[in-house]
Amino acid sequence: MFLPVPASTPTPQPTGELIVDDLLKAGAGLTKGCENGGGVICSLMQSVLPPTWAPVIASAIAIMLVVVIALLLRNVANRLITRVVKRASSSNGSSIAGRLRGKQSVALEGLDAVAAERRRQRAETIGSVLRPVASIVILGTAALTVLERLSVPIAPLLTSVGIVGVAVGFGAQELVKDFIAGMFMLLEDQYGVGDVIDVGAAIGTVEAVTLRITRLRDIDGRVWYVRNGTITRVGNESQGWSRATVDVPVSYASDIPAVRALLKDVVEDMWNDTTYRDSVMVEEPQVWGIEQISDTAIVFRISAKTIPSRQAEVARELRIRIKSALDRASIPIAG
Repeated sequence: MFLPVPASTPTPQPTGELIVDDLLKAGAGLTKGCENGGGVICSLMQSVLPPTWAPVIASAIAIMLVVVIALLLRNVANRLITRVVKRASSSNGSSIAGRLRGKQSVALEGLDAVAAERRRQRAETIGSVLRPVASIVILGTAALTVLERLSVPIAPLLTSVGIVGVAVGFGAQELVKDFIAGMFMLLEDQYGVGDVIDVGAAIGTVEAVTLRITRLRDIDGRVWYVRNGTITRVGNESQGWSRATVDVPVSYASDIPAVRALLKDVVEDMWNDTTYRDSVMVEEPQVWGIEQISDTAIVFRISAKTIPSRQAEVARELRIRIKSALDRASIPIAG
């Protein structure tokens, strides 16, 4: 006894009617946009196209307009941010500073150049943050508008996004902390590229600053990557001006007025040297007087205000000149 073999089920072939039905089903969400009044686009399409296709085409055109307008708004926002950043970075300061510019020394002009570079870096970094924020806001609003046009329920979607955001927030707390700390650091101009800073874990010259990390290079050449969120205090040795301090120990039996007069002559000669005056030193060096007294030495202290990060150079030159002057005057240096 043989059982009949079942015949294979024929595969349905797509027809023009099935394709049209699928397209109409895919556009079901779009047609709802023209059911309640519709608007100008729907009215125009209904007067030109068949009733079946008019709502679909009208809604598609409306979605395209939303996307185009969003892209245009993003472009305009980015241009405005770029213009504001350029204006902020190229600002020369107040009008009072401009009137006094002709009376400034070369050193102060150098400080102005450093401040202008810091201002440019800060403005460009803030601009690099504002551009993506503006893009996210504009494109996000456009995406929600398109979803609403497609009759996609937005409330559950926003709830899901909120839950995901909370989960990501818990997992990226340190990253968010770094970004917030970096933003305030830039806004407050705590330090910039080229500054010598002490952040506790490392001391060195700033080579790069981002919203997440600060890159330093110490005196031995090591590169340090410090997360902004871990920086609790910053010591900036390059902001505004620096001070060179030199201690001169002489024998306890030395003539104090003679030593003081000799040191004053040394600092005056260095101040009158065009290599340092108004280009490295901001003010004339001062002999502060006796800093320490012991049974073997009397220590005089000299101070010189310099442009940022040049204090070591001035201190070395002062020591050379003081040593030569003491040798000529036969004043021994205390051991």
